[in-house]
Amino acid sequence: MLLALYLSLLLSLTWSWATPLPQPITPPGSAFHLPLFRRKITTGPRRRSSPETGEIGLGDDIDVTYNVLVQVGGIDTPLVLGMSLNTGSSDLWVLSDSCTTDCFSVTVPLYPQTSFQPSGLAVRLAYGDSLTGTFAQGPVGRDVAAIAGLELPDQYFAAISETNTSVLQTGSAGIFGLGFPVNSVIWSQLLATPSALEATPELRNSPSFATPTFPDLSGIRGHQRPVARDGSGQSAPSIDDVLESFASDGPLLSRLILAEKLASPIVVISLQRDTVDIGGNEGTLSIGALPAGVVAEDLTWVPLRGYTVAEGGLPPPADSPDEVYPLTWEIPLDDVYFDGQKLSRSNLSAPNITLTALLDTGNSLIRGPSDVLDAITAQLGGGTYNCAEAHTLAFQIGGSLYPVDPRDFGVQTFEGTTSHCTPNLAPTDPPGSGFLYSWSIGDPFLKSVLAAFYYGNITHPSQDQPRIGLLSTVPSDAAERLQTVVQHANKSLGGNLPATTEAAPSGVPPSAGTGVAGVPLAHPSSPLPNSQKQSNASKGAPTSSVVTIGLLTVVFALLAL
Repeated sequence: MLLALYLSLLLSLTWSWATPLPQPITPPGSAFHLPLFRRKITTGPRRRSSPETGEIGLGDDIDVTYNVLVQVGGIDTPLVLGMSLNTGSSDLWVLSDSCTTDCFSVTVPLYPQTSFQPSGLAVRLAYGDSLTGTFAQGPVGRDVAAIAGLELPDQYFAAISETNTSVLQTGSAGIFGLGFPVNSVIWSQLLATPSALEATPELRNSPSFATPTFPDLSGIRGHQRPVARDGSGQSAPSIDDVLESFASDGPLLSRLILAEKLASPIVVISLQRDTVDIGGNEGTLSIGALPAGVVAEDLTWVPLRGYTVAEGGLPPPADSPDEVYPLTWEIPLDDVYFDGQKLSRSNLSAPNITLTALLDTGNSLIRGPSDVLDAITAQLGGGTYNCAEAHTLAFQIGGSLYPVDPRDFGVQTFEGTTSHCTPNLAPTDPPGSGFLYSWSIGDPFLKSVLAAFYYGNITHPSQDQPRIGLLSTVPSDAAERLQTVVQHANKSLGGNLPATTEAAPSGVPPSAGTGVAGVPLAHPSSPLPNSQKQSNASKGAPTSSVVTIGLLTVVFALLAL
């Protein structure tokens, strides 16, 4: 009943935060659709009949990590790697053959560095928040990089030699960041070093783990404030230098957009469900266009938060003094609801900070203010609930309610019983200095929507506003489907909810039809049999990637990234 109420409200609510639909732009380029399927596919990569589109499969590890195949390396040494999709990061990094942290205990290929052109710089990348403290570090250099046949030379990335992130356990060989250039640690290091190729290799700006790395833009010279880079008397880079550097030193997706390789500056993500009730949306990453059958008018579009200079953002260029640039995929929230009740705002952040959320595919949980999560726990009557209970956490965005599918709200707490599930929630650091979002909304939410990440004009956002478009894909009978799955688990699976995992495939499986507003549906795949448990464990995969989902195993896997 609650879910039906949310869906009816979703159709009726409107609000002034919603912005006009992005206007279609048609620079010379291509659109690519990359299905995130988790099953083994026998067909290889193929080109569609149109020369402007292409398709390739992706993978997933029990909804903890979603992977895309990225090629790294020159003609003589190309290496196709499964890379973890991460909209919360802007950096590209790969595990290299110099990795010394258990890298040879897993089965993912390691980047051989034979065609790697070192820059003389090294970085230490921080992820998560003060509760996680995960990192990856290694030298920065250049090589050829490509995704879905879209290739660029001289792409900067980090060849990781040490990390404690979960990529080692989830079958990924690195991270493919989809964020903006200004949020790239690698880009900032290159900008801070005038002659990178002559620099002495060192770790620069190694962050603490108090928060995700907030970009330090204080040394950039705006059109009104000259700043010295350091005591050497060398001038700091101007904002014009910064904007020009995006095309040469920025992340792969941004460089593809600025090189006009894409038909439109957009990536669209829908995530498949590989736990509890396997199936759901057809997991797809579309580059350069909306998926076939989906129209822009069906999505609610909201602007990104822009950061002023006073908030740590970029200064505007002289030819456009009113520019305000986004730092990450952060959008405004109207309110948050749980089981039909509007939750009070957090008391942990200043009242003058607008309520916003980061949409992050690299986050396998929903992270929010601890006092708000305490209120949810109180409504549940404790830290767990019966897995058959359909609870609905919903975010009001742009005037519309977007519920988390009740099948994705929690994870089974103990093997062999569905009497206890634990919410996929975790507290995060309150906003303050640095990033200003209160919520980091990850895969449990993103499995319930089709999310379009529209970059707009990267160098002059006022000319084509960056934004996010959302379309809820939660079926009206989601609560009943949850109860059916739990009943089946109790009757036929020994009280264990199913889960499955697959590496990123190289082909394109067909969809199982379409769901809400034409979004393609996935073919349900079979959960891993119990006999596969030891096999996966011996390969370094987490033991949670089997038919049972144990809370401790999964939570540690989630917090590792």
